[in-house]
Amino acid sequence: MFPKVLDYHKPNKPLVPNGLGVLYVLTSAAYLFLLDYLGVVKTSHDVSLALTLAVCILFGGFMGLLDDWMDLRWRYKAFFPLIAVIPLVTLATRLGLRTSMTLPFLGSIHFDPVVYYFIVLPLFVTIATNTVNMLGGLNGLETVCPSIVLIGLMILAGPNAVLLYVPLIMWLVLAFLNFQGKLFVGNTGSFAIGITLASFATISDLKVSLIISLSPYILNSMLILLTYFVWRSKASISFAEGKLSSEHRRSLVTLVTYRHHLTERQVVVIMSLLFVASTSVALILQTL
Repeated sequence: MFPKVLDYHKPNKPLVPNGLGVLYVLTSAAYLFLLDYLGVVKTSHDVSLALTLAVCILFGGFMGLLDDWMDLRWRYKAFFPLIAVIPLVTLATRLGLRTSMTLPFLGSIHFDPVVYYFIVLPLFVTIATNTVNMLGGLNGLETVCPSIVLIGLMILAGPNAVLLYVPLIMWLVLAFLNFQGKLFVGNTGSFAIGITLASFATISDLKVSLIISLSPYILNSMLILLTYFVWRSKASISFAEGKLSSEHRRSLVTLVTYRHHLTERQVVVIMSLLFVASTSVALILQTL
């Protein structure tokens, strides 16, 4: 049912089904529509939080599915979240959200509503979604790391956490199978989980916590963009005798494997621990 792609970091490069992230999109949307129908989650200013998140996930999943079909270049798909953020901005203007961001130790930054809804919020969602989508290529890397951030947001979200019960379970199932090398979620899954994180953080007013949790993603994106635009080179990783290694530091993965020979699972575990650390910092700062 799903197209298969080569798993380049396994012996003999087996074919693995790709694009299974669509299961996350469909399951999450169906669950959120059911929550709205049952009235489990209260509406805010006559706008359903469940439907808001469902529409955002559907938009993000569709953008990712389009990328999986057409294999677009980064210069084009980097702007996809600007399209996916349209329903969030449209509904957010009616949700009565705070148009400010509270930074640890620095206090609150207040924005004009027009600036917040039409500049700050689209930039926030675009950056968050793209940074999540830029870290992948290894079994488990593009699924385990977002699940850690997702759990952290749910802990902080209070009653809103019910919005992500089933999406989290579905994502963890995909993460387990992805870590085992049995499937890839594709750009469909990467875009969908990225827009889930950004949208849920916006709805629950946890934007700063999300930024802190995503700091490894942000570092990875900065390294990739810096090497591409300044040195006109790309990150690459060598695979030999079941081990990964690199001779440069142009991404977070190459930074971890720089002059080291590590298995794919070792790299994913190390990367996951970085997200455990960043998410833990976000949890601590939110409680201060």
